[in-house]
Amino acid sequence: MTYATYTQQAIPSSSVDEQALAQAELYSHLKTQAEAVAPTQDPLTSRDRRIIGEIIEVQPESVRTIWIEGGITVWVQFVEGGRLPFDRNCFAARVAEVKATLPETPRERNERLSNELKKACTVFGLYHGEIDWLGFNTKLYRDGHFVGFVGCDQQGWYARPRQYGVNRMAASAEQVIGLLGVRAAVAA
Repeated sequence: MTYATYTQQAIPSSSVDEQALAQAELYSHLKTQAEAVAPTQDPLTSRDRRIIGEIIEVQPESVRTIWIEGGITVWVQFVEGGRLPFDRNCFAARVAEVKATLPETPRERNERLSNELKKACTVFGLYHGEIDWLGFNTKLYRDGHFVGFVGCDQQGWYARPRQYGVNRMAASAEQVIGLLGVRAAVAA
């Protein structure tokens, strides 16, 4: 009588590598699809990450998110995994200290100025052309008619009614638009 002997063959390592690669690709695809269907909103701005990074002495890009647990503990979650707990009051005090000393980046400055200009344009019923982000200036229009130039530099907000001429300076976008002789829009 003959007996059959079965042995288990080893799976080639290249097959295992291909399997792991295919699995990673599938997870990546599923994550992309989930993001397309329900995009997650990042509650932290780049400035928030810079502040947190300064406090706990890590690169800002390594901070994923933060949350408060039980009104007592602030948790900082990292991109590569892991988290750190902090007392809420101590963390808040450090945030205030760092905020006061952390310089504004050019992008943050442009976002702040853009928001201020947008609000001022709404008050006066104006819209602006494309913003030159490097020097932060643009043209203002009302009902398709050119109103003037407006911008902001180291001295503050400025406006002028023509391409060439003297800049009129003011402390805010709303004030400088008023210097162009534009009256606030009246609701009908």
